[in-house]
Amino acid sequence: MAVSPAKENILKRIRQALSHPVPLPFPQSEGTNSVFHPPTDSLDVVFAQEFININGKFSFCLSEQEMLQQVEQLIADKQWTKIYCNTDKWNEKFSNTISLSTCDASITGCEFLVARTGTIVMSAAQQSGRTVSVYAPVHICIAYTSQLVYDVKDALQNLKEKYAGNIPSLITFATGPSRTADIEKTLVTGVHGPKEVYCFLVEA
Repeated sequence: MAVSPAKENILKRIRQALSHPVPLPFPQSEGTNSVFHPPTDSLDVVFAQEFININGKFSFCLSEQEMLQQVEQLIADKQWTKIYCNTDKWNEKFSNTISLSTCDASITGCEFLVARTGTIVMSAAQQSGRTVSVYAPVHICIAYTSQLVYDVKDALQNLKEKYAGNIPSLITFATGPSRTADIEKTLVTGVHGPKEVYCFLVEA
């Protein structure tokens, strides 16, 4: 099949361009460097600030005992009677219902905390599974300072290393209470997830 002169001219220009590539005008824009400044405070401080900025409720605990006391006090103050938790470490202490759909609050752990965005990272590999942090009206996350990372890419890299070729089928990034402004541009919370999110960060 004959190639038209116009098409041959275009192909010729492409071949010439490929044989004499032009250097990238902005090499630093190719994702080789982070566009975000490194943290100026410790990761726990950065996370707390960002988490509070997105209407999360944060508490720093020096020990697990202090954390347990604070969570128990929160449950008593809010008069929550149905707590759902299927994480072995906290199940016996807090769980008193097997019905996630009718509980007052759910309690989970997490994979990591992303300081830069105030994000809680969870996965299907955890015993809390896919739904616990979403279906309950209140989500309480218990985390440790050893789980703090600065950026989302750090969390993803750590997950890759942690699960070594067996990445969980679902990784969830939860950034504050559920909210949407789809309806008449009015911000509404708790539409597709919890209205309140608490994070108890334990020194570790």
